[in-house]
Amino acid sequence: MTEMVNMPKSRTPAAVSCIFLVLSICAMVFPAGCDNGATKIPLRSADESAGRIAAKAMQIIEAGLADENPQVRANAIEVAAETKQIKLMPKVQRLLRDDFVPVRFAAACAVGDTEFALARGDVSQLARDSDKNVSIAAAYAMYKLGPRNNLDIIRSAVKSSDQQTRANAIFLLGKSGDKNSVELISWAMRDENSDEKVRLNAAEAIARLGDEMIMEKLWAKVYSAYAEDKIFAIRAIGELGTPKAKDIIATKLDDDLAEVRLVAAEQLGMLGDTTGEPVVLAVLANKAASGGDAEARERIDMLTALAIGRIGTPALKKHLPGLLDSPSKYVRLAAAKAVIECGRRDNIGL
Repeated sequence: MTEMVNMPKSRTPAAVSCIFLVLSICAMVFPAGCDNGATKIPLRSADESAGRIAAKAMQIIEAGLADENPQVRANAIEVAAETKQIKLMPKVQRLLRDDFVPVRFAAACAVGDTEFALARGDVSQLARDSDKNVSIAAAYAMYKLGPRNNLDIIRSAVKSSDQQTRANAIFLLGKSGDKNSVELISWAMRDENSDEKVRLNAAEAIARLGDEMIMEKLWAKVYSAYAEDKIFAIRAIGELGTPKAKDIIATKLDDDLAEVRLVAAEQLGMLGDTTGEPVVLAVLANKAASGGDAEARERIDMLTALAIGRIGTPALKKHLPGLLDSPSKYVRLAAAKAVIECGRRDNIGL
């Protein structure tokens, strides 16, 4: 859950289980964490009505927005924004004043993504936030709400000496849809002063803006020895959305790592291709027998839920009630997002 991933400094060969948490709702550079100590919201049965499951999903997102853990709040904000839950935006608006930078950043992005004009005054004030990352997120929101010259604030931040600010500015330019920013983003990717997270955000932003010149660089990472490289590249290539992109992603449906296979299935689903369904079903079938620590299991469950939401076939959707009952707040949020995505395809009205 398009990504809240901070790429690790260490790198793990693909033969070993991937070590970083891939919730990936949006590409922020703030660190993510795990929280398995949540109180379960019981779901009565796996065969209850779609309406009841939809209500359950909304309850999970609302609980996430009020959670004591700031990372859970930030993730819940992203789910609300990505699924266009305008009725939840007043609650997101209140989080523009949250004590934690990642939460304020996510809330400002959400206002922009949903073009929630009622928060215009609040994001205008947030443009003067003491944290530069938050102020450029506010500029993004104001750009989406108008006037368009607010994008210049973000462009200026691309040349910041602070790497996190630079990376987040590039991320926001990618989200802006402004193709004229590709040249500046490309400069940042080549700049010797840019660190790895800046270059990765730049590659993904260029792909998101539809410039296929980045394909060669991403293609090489798809076949990297490192799991995190593969996952990053698959998601970035998915942003291009071209037939060639689909063909490349499809080659990773038989990758050695379940995490990589699931991300490939999810991205194909996003592009309207359901051929990843057997991959997800196989992961679900092996769940009871699989080993691994709690964090690895949580990561697999999140990626499974995200893939189900994108693919949305009946055989996969029947597994969502169980994922909504996960002890992990992050898995529940991913499953709630999937429920809403599937509900929209089924015309439930979410």
